[in-house]
Amino acid sequence: MKNLFPYVGKPVVVTEEMCDFNGHMNVNFIKEVFEQGWEFTNQEFGFNDEYLESGFSSFTLEDNYRFKKEFLLGDQVFPAFRLYNVNEKLFHMIGALFDKDGIISAMYETVEGHIDMNQRKIAPMDSERLAKVLAIKKEHDLTGPVPYDIRLKIKDL
Repeated sequence: MKNLFPYVGKPVVVTEEMCDFNGHMNVNFIKEVFEQGWEFTNQEFGFNDEYLESGFSSFTLEDNYRFKKEFLLGDQVFPAFRLYNVNEKLFHMIGALFDKDGIISAMYETVEGHIDMNQRKIAPMDSERLAKVLAIKKEHDLTGPVPYDIRLKIKDL
């Protein structure tokens, strides 16, 4: 199932510091693991320092988290991500946290707006960047359908 999510993040081991009063991984640390998805966008989309310096960035518009199974002290967490959809102004990325047996334990979705930082408003990506991101989506689509309901939506191109 992990092969449905082409970008693989760094595994994390749940430490005592990450556990809350219920004895499982606190949601804030789960969200932190999902933040690894930004490494994917920085590397693959080219949303790097040079791009930021050119006056563009992205802002989170909406997030959705779902939890199916808890992570306990000492458990390994395996994050993986995929570009689900994109249009000229928005991209929709999803992620999953897998347990050691490859079972999805948590799911994540985010919709991001492409931002012109000079105006601090959503703006279209330039045609070269959009083509690059669309090619990534097409490649990710080839891995197969996502095995859970997608709750967030953006308009297709």
